[in-house]
Amino acid sequence: MLKNPTLLLNFKTKSLLTAISVGLFSLTLAPSVFAEEVAVKQVQTEANAEFVFKYLAAEVAGQKGELGISTQLFYDLAKSSRDVRLAERAAKVAMYSKNAQAALETAKLWVELDANSTEAQQAAVQIYVINGDFNAAKPLLQKLLANTETQSNGFLYLNTLFSHQANRNTVLQLVQELAAPYKQLAEAHFSVAQAAFQANNLSLALKESTLANELKPHWEIAAIQQADILYSTSPDQAISFYRNFLGDNADANDARLNLARMLIKQSRFNEAKPELVKLSKLANSNPEILVVVGLLFVQSNQFNDAEKYFLQALDSEIKNKDPIYLYLGQIAEKNKNDTEAINWYNKVQQLATNKSIQQNDHYLDAKLSAANLINRSQGADIAIKMLDDLENLSDIQLAQVITAQANILAQSKRHQESFELLGKAVANMPNTSELIYEYAMSAERVQQYTVLETQLRLLIKIKPTFAQAYNALGYSFADRNVKLEEANRLIAKALELSPGDHYIMDSMGWVQYRLGNLDKAYEYLNKAYNLQNDSEIAAHLGEVLWKQGKHDEASKIWDEGLKANPQNETILKTIKKFNP
Repeated sequence: MLKNPTLLLNFKTKSLLTAISVGLFSLTLAPSVFAEEVAVKQVQTEANAEFVFKYLAAEVAGQKGELGISTQLFYDLAKSSRDVRLAERAAKVAMYSKNAQAALETAKLWVELDANSTEAQQAAVQIYVINGDFNAAKPLLQKLLANTETQSNGFLYLNTLFSHQANRNTVLQLVQELAAPYKQLAEAHFSVAQAAFQANNLSLALKESTLANELKPHWEIAAIQQADILYSTSPDQAISFYRNFLGDNADANDARLNLARMLIKQSRFNEAKPELVKLSKLANSNPEILVVVGLLFVQSNQFNDAEKYFLQALDSEIKNKDPIYLYLGQIAEKNKNDTEAINWYNKVQQLATNKSIQQNDHYLDAKLSAANLINRSQGADIAIKMLDDLENLSDIQLAQVITAQANILAQSKRHQESFELLGKAVANMPNTSELIYEYAMSAERVQQYTVLETQLRLLIKIKPTFAQAYNALGYSFADRNVKLEEANRLIAKALELSPGDHYIMDSMGWVQYRLGNLDKAYEYLNKAYNLQNDSEIAAHLGEVLWKQGKHDEASKIWDEGLKANPQNETILKTIKKFNP
């Protein structure tokens, strides 16, 4: 299933999950490198005039933004003097400049000169991991994790450290090796469970998560992890687990919030409402919770309740009201009250007339939302002209505006114009991942499949961790019933990069169906549908059930999908195909 461009802005749910304090691994990679004063007189006692000259040249180069020169000078000085302070400075400048090779060399020198420095080891580990050199990182990680004072936080940080690594199985193996000596440490099992979950090894993830919870029964973050793992295979078990946990831990509000989200995903709105009401009672100490509760009521389509909590948040001492104006505008849109929606959007202002839009993304969001309303009431051309008049946009914001204009054209069934607009944008802003993806999707709408394939292969090349690019190309092949073996490989890669994505699970189910593997197709599609009751997934799942001879079950799934989205073209075509 493709994660298609969103034609209307979605509500953005703000997570209240408690951030893990990483403690041990607290190295800041972007410090104010040159604010630190090093007395030149101190250096003069240790070196000659040339040394002092190079040191001052390094400082001046850094102040001018010539970080490569500054790094090299500090590195040369550190090597010649064997001064750990200069090695540390060189490493921090290199990391701040995001020069991977220089950062690696300087971090090695820093560790060499100060083998017992925790900060030096942290820096080296991060650089080794960025470079994918796990063998070099492993002994340093073992040394860091052996420190009992910082051990727990160290394990909690491991999965953040490895979060951008594509080979999840390799990460899992390393985390298991690091955790092996600490069988009585809940955080070690938690870390293995998280790595296993990312690697889609659900049985191991559940086993390790269960051990973490047994060792530390009232640990909320471990309970949240176990519920997430359970939810991937059985939403009912995850919900039951949360209820039991909250029975013993009534103040575990992040867990309660996640329970409410799960219930809403399962369309169990009546069960979610009392949980949300309990959460809203925290508003006196944390008014932001009112916004989160309001958003969850939006997801359950209970807009009157959502509006009540948003208005209550506006009456509180909450500092940032712009997002609330946006949400109220979106509710007014849902209620077909365009005038009221425009009024709410107009309350979101630029910070000042002489400031750029770049300083307030909420302002741009309001303009994009208003453009959708103008398109509906006054036509696409006027809406597009309004967006054309926006000034002082960053490149990212310009890409957002162009995407919005293309979507407005697509809503008006002007697919060729949308395709051409995005084509020009990609030509003028090459290597902009989001625009390339949107261009490829627009190419599919006008059946320009060669363009779609070319652009998605380019996107995979320039951004190899962009899971949706693999998914989109694989799904397109599967949906057109061509290149099915390659489609299978592409979607498998997407699933490796993003294991819990229901869109990609749907794609995998669909390509298995095309390959004739009905049991595998059902497994993936049923899992995707349990994660998200989406109409297109319902169409695919129903088709597989029908082919398996389970016509009653297929019809039931189609009825659910049609009820959720009566206008969905995929499910309408599917039902017509089997019930002409």
